[in-house]
Amino acid sequence: MPQPVSGAPEAGETYSVLKALRSPRILKTEVLAGLVVALALIPEAIAFSIIAGVDPRLGLFASFTMAVSIAFLGGRPAMISAATGAVALVIAPVARDHGIDYLIATVILAGVLQVALGVLGVAKLMRFIPRSVMVGFVNALAILIFTSQLPHLFGDKVNADNRWWIYGLVVVGLVVMVLMPRWTKIVPAPLVAIVLLTAATVLAVINVPTVGDEGDLPESLPSLLIPDVPLNLETLQIIAPFALAMALVGILESLLTAKLVDDVTDTHSNKTREAWGQGAANVITGFFGGMGGCAMIGQTMINVKASGARTRISTFLAGVFLLILVVGLGDVVAIIPMAALVAVMIMVAVGTFDWHSVRPDTLRRMPRSETAVMLSTVVVTVWTHNLAYGVLVGVVVAMVLFARRVAHFTTVTRLDDSAGPGGDDDAVRTYAVEGELFFASSNDLVYQFDYSGDPDEIVIDMTKAHVWDASTVASLDAVRTKYEAKGKRVTIVGANADTTARLDLLAGRLGGAH
Repeated sequence: MPQPVSGAPEAGETYSVLKALRSPRILKTEVLAGLVVALALIPEAIAFSIIAGVDPRLGLFASFTMAVSIAFLGGRPAMISAATGAVALVIAPVARDHGIDYLIATVILAGVLQVALGVLGVAKLMRFIPRSVMVGFVNALAILIFTSQLPHLFGDKVNADNRWWIYGLVVVGLVVMVLMPRWTKIVPAPLVAIVLLTAATVLAVINVPTVGDEGDLPESLPSLLIPDVPLNLETLQIIAPFALAMALVGILESLLTAKLVDDVTDTHSNKTREAWGQGAANVITGFFGGMGGCAMIGQTMINVKASGARTRISTFLAGVFLLILVVGLGDVVAIIPMAALVAVMIMVAVGTFDWHSVRPDTLRRMPRSETAVMLSTVVVTVWTHNLAYGVLVGVVVAMVLFARRVAHFTTVTRLDDSAGPGGDDDAVRTYAVEGELFFASSNDLVYQFDYSGDPDEIVIDMTKAHVWDASTVASLDAVRTKYEAKGKRVTIVGANADTTARLDLLAGRLGGAH
């Protein structure tokens, strides 16, 4: 598993940009981390461009503008934003059916929507994502990172002549990244592996797939671009659905990544700023002809976990180095063997996966519902290759299982009859309701009472209960209606202030509660 370089902060320790600039030791860590991330971004950006059906330059330019912009605008230091597969999948139909100009317009509109959602406080919704979903999200991400490398190991470019060279290079790269940190941590092990494997393939004239084989690299800087689309309702109808989907997917992936980095570094980040910062970065990216993007967990883990970066400097330099490499040193970058980058990403996948969550003793102790939530998140994410779908399904499964579990905690107990003012003929039947009453737990409430056998006076004691929604009020209305149909009177006592207020507001006014 990759280890932080020397000088990387301990968990919970933070570095300001100013402190990093004043410390050669810290600055070296940030610079080298940015370089490693830039090298890893190149094939990813090209691959995502192919997924989106656009020229590789759009993905590379997006990675540059996103990384540089988010370094200033984002709320999570050291997090990497660039062109991503999730965004590519969402916007691919726009490029295919309507062309590049409509795609750029979609990216800009998605950025505007993200800014609006960020300002409206969408980041606060993160509190509703359970830990089991986060664990599933991380594990699914690790699996996707690993499986995304398989085409480079078994794809069309792997043949009988180069297969064993590729496998050998990957193994050597893994060995370097595992063993080197035990010897020295002065330079990031991933960077050393990339340099060594590149030198080996060049000096030994080994014919294996390289970064240059993934697509053409740009030869000029990105320039300002205004999309040539009609500014009318028809254009909005075309791009709005895709822009909204991109905005939601991008924010979700970015906020989950930010939370993951918070956990890894034991620090706190500004999720609201991150949300609108991603939007602003996408607007900038769109106007420079990029395909848009969001936070990249794989590259972020390279930056934070494998290289030990902690400040915005590494994020900014990742973008700058990316541009320098693909424009100024494109010929050098093109000869880097893909096997070297595959080895780096495999180590990232291994380091990202939460191995503790699948240990037998953990699974034995963990409630089955929690495991089910984690597995559903993993399965849907891996199946759809969309982290947003996996998280959404995981949250829904968690909500359903929680509601089902809480529903069983509600009880209705019939107490002994007590004599009323007129003696035994004027007896009062008391029912004690206990638990949290909401749509899942109150549906059977109406069947818990003996409408025919009870005396004329019924008391429902709510001292140990709490009414949360209109469904419960409707159920209590139904109980009251059934008793009144038999000439009996129901009195509710012991309700707390919130329950009383809800009953006063809704009781008898919902209709159809019988």
